[in-house]
Amino acid sequence: LFSTGAADTCQVTVTQPRFQEADYSMHTVFLTCAFSASGCSLSPPQVLWFRFLTNKHEDLCTPGCTDHQKYKVHLLSENNISLQINNLTVDDNAVYICGIAFSDSSSPRSKQTGDGTVLMKTEKQHSNGKLVFIFMIIASSLLFLYSTTVFTFFVVYKVGSKGF
Repeated sequence: LFSTGAADTCQVTVTQPRFQEADYSMHTVFLTCAFSASGCSLSPPQVLWFRFLTNKHEDLCTPGCTDHQKYKVHLLSENNISLQINNLTVDDNAVYICGIAFSDSSSPRSKQTGDGTVLMKTEKQHSNGKLVFIFMIIASSLLFLYSTTVFTFFVVYKVGSKGF
């Protein structure tokens, strides 16, 4: 191709949602990735997935997935891909980056990544708020009963002492 003087014009753009929240009850999540390619070969590109944690990064699927039980890549349509994450826990909270590579191209724009999707799984909310509220109602009720009783004894004592 280059011997004829033709330039490699393969250009890829990758887009991902910025944020995805997963409720504490969810066990599986799908992160989406869309791409467009112009001037590239008709061969399918390599799809790569990485994740960045607080202090390290991991290659998840480059292109084969390291843990086939945990991660699966799905081709949704010609230009849409998803990463399925199974057995979801809060330890999976990270930035997930999708990469698309036309490895038969020498163009610097033939291998691109998205900006990443922040995955946030929420922990199960404990009912501490309800317990505190119930405790406050009980404590307030007991305090009211105590002060009413003391006030009643005080009134009875004062009224009783005037009669003698």
